[in-house]
Amino acid sequence: MKIQKIGVIGAGNMGSGIAQKIAQEGIHVVMVDVDEKFVQNGLNSIKKTLSEAIERKILTEEQTKDILNLVTGTTNKDELKDADIIIEAVFEDLDVKKDLFKYLDSVCKDSTIFASNTSSFSIAELAKVVKRQEKFIGLHFFYHPAKNRLLEIIPGEKTSKNTISLAEVFSKMIGKTGINALDAPGFVVNRFFVPWLNESTRLLEEEVANIPTIDEIAKKVFKIPIGPFELMNLTGVPIAYHSTISLGEKLGDFYKPSNCLRQQFEKKEQWDMSGEIEPSKAAEIEERLLGTVFLVACDIAEESISKIEDIDRGAKIGLRWRSGPFELMNRYGIKRSYEIVTKLVDKYPMMKTPSILKAQYENKKPWSFSYVDLKIVENIARILINRPEAMNSINEEVISQLDEKFTEANSNPKVKGIVLEGAGKAFVAGADIQYFIKKIEQNKIDDIYNFTRYGHSVLNKIDASNKPVIAKLDGLALGGGAEIALSADIIIATDKGSIGFPETGIGIYPGLGGTQRTTRYIGKELAKYLIFTGKILDAKSAASIGLIEHVVTQDEIDRKIIEIITKGKMIKKSIKKEIELPEFFQKVKKYFSDENIEYVLSGKGELNEIGQKISKTISYKAPIAIKLANKIIDEGSSLELKDGLEIELNHLSEIFSTKDAIEGLNSIIKRQRPSFKGE
Repeated sequence: MKIQKIGVIGAGNMGSGIAQKIAQEGIHVVMVDVDEKFVQNGLNSIKKTLSEAIERKILTEEQTKDILNLVTGTTNKDELKDADIIIEAVFEDLDVKKDLFKYLDSVCKDSTIFASNTSSFSIAELAKVVKRQEKFIGLHFFYHPAKNRLLEIIPGEKTSKNTISLAEVFSKMIGKTGINALDAPGFVVNRFFVPWLNESTRLLEEEVANIPTIDEIAKKVFKIPIGPFELMNLTGVPIAYHSTISLGEKLGDFYKPSNCLRQQFEKKEQWDMSGEIEPSKAAEIEERLLGTVFLVACDIAEESISKIEDIDRGAKIGLRWRSGPFELMNRYGIKRSYEIVTKLVDKYPMMKTPSILKAQYENKKPWSFSYVDLKIVENIARILINRPEAMNSINEEVISQLDEKFTEANSNPKVKGIVLEGAGKAFVAGADIQYFIKKIEQNKIDDIYNFTRYGHSVLNKIDASNKPVIAKLDGLALGGGAEIALSADIIIATDKGSIGFPETGIGIYPGLGGTQRTTRYIGKELAKYLIFTGKILDAKSAASIGLIEHVVTQDEIDRKIIEIITKGKMIKKSIKKEIELPEFFQKVKKYFSDENIEYVLSGKGELNEIGQKISKTISYKAPIAIKLANKIIDEGSSLELKDGLEIELNHLSEIFSTKDAIEGLNSIIKRQRPSFKGE
């Protein structure tokens, strides 16, 4: 189904934010509310948020005009009859929501998907009022919907696989990171976050500490900018109170609001943030707040509501915590985490220590995380690099899991083709920079070499597969991500796909085959241009030089993949394709020919405007990285791929031993332009 028109019902903070985000991604959205006054308030809210984006130079005035042109505000629900997806974002009243969906069911086209943004009610219960229960799903956005990247995707009892798949596509289309959850109270994030807020009020009620102390300890423990009380003041004490009421009704006394929270709600006042911080109270506050999160997070996993990776993702993306609950347990150690939880259970005997935590404690092992998922559907293996909170950056664990999942898919006789893709906004946005910095600082450059050599073996396995392998580029493919994509037979991208090699700008060169495979597919001249300048190409530009085979829309890409694997014949990438280059790239190719490249690298000689810009760009890159990349490309271009790759590997220790490498890598962490000395 092609997604062209979205309806949002409710023009409040959530509804208007959802509508804004959809329009920002270039999709027509109709925002509906019961009164023209509410509609105008919603439109004004969007305009205000967009004007703030202009002030912060995130958007231009022209872009905001385009966004506003895609938003239609109305009180007429009938304008949603032909919508592809309708998202309900009205206030939390079950009867109001049910009446709304009954009406929509009677007027909308049969293919329309219904979604609820509820945070309190069962998706299955809401779905029962419509005839199309298979087309009903929960899409729980987080505040502020135009800025927060998290989206919980919650199927009801009868939601079809096709609807879930469409919801996942829609999530990507609007730039969200979707996590899957069962239809259970609180879903994922609110299930542990609301008790965390509630426990902070119990600490106050029991006079363990005052508000400033509780907030300060919470900020230090969870590495967050604001504490629970300040957060409740910002989002509204009533929201916290009603959330605890909702969870308490369904899950029991532990989740019910404290007397302190109830009284604050009834007073209709914000929390008083005055008072001195008392550091001596830190230990109990730390244990109570951690224990609450650990206990509930383990319950969520034990009840199979969500995977531990998605629970952590919800905390990091939705709440902007530095670490998720399971990462925190690993950091504190499973033994201490278990002791913290059992101590909390002693205080709240209505709760039990989760068996999965007890088993982890008895095994004396930290939690292990899956960053690469394999799903086989209709004989097509889909390998998802699933680390969106880190833009799917690769490290030892990710490469090892990619190897494991690819080997499993490749050896399965039922699998007709393999798809490589990334979760969230990126395919793979490169290597984990912290890994490289840590190894250099520990003087363990051999570890970097061994990791990279292993990476080569994995990519060579992908390259050599006798099954068709497709890289699905629906986001950034940078550095190692571009190299993984190029090991596939075909790259299919959406208009959100992009590809590039930024390494020389951080003091190194592409080391996972980028200097060699790129050269073989588009020629060494254009390969040098991309690698030396770090230019990131959008999907259409990459397709124009033969680096990408197909560019399609996000809602068409899966159909195209299935079509190619089941009906088409693919030829392995092996030699440079003959392609009619656009005029710009024809000029670029001449500059990077053997006869002219020294002029571009030195900035000397007669260079026109394009040549001067290219030369200036290269002048900001690491000189040693440029020199080595030039040498590796030249020497490898006349050899077999395996021999060229060996040359690339042979210079790895040399480049990572330079001062430029540590300067460039650290510049990413410090978010400042590196100053290369050529050392």
